[in-house]
Amino acid sequence: MGNGVSIKIGLKCEECGDINYTTYKNPKTHTEKMAIKKYSPRLKKHTIHKEVKLKS
Repeated sequence: MGNGVSIKIGLKCEECGDINYTTYKNPKTHTEKMAIKKYSPRLKKHTIHKEVKLKS
């Protein structure tokens, strides 16, 4: 992102284990792990996706 503070994270499906999405977050202001309900293409339904670190 341009400010140098945000880090890139992956969003991993709780049910199938796939990392379907990537996004950015500021770890200084958002310290807890993200958990978002997103669409899982493999399961063809909305499931909980939790934050995981991506390999650099």
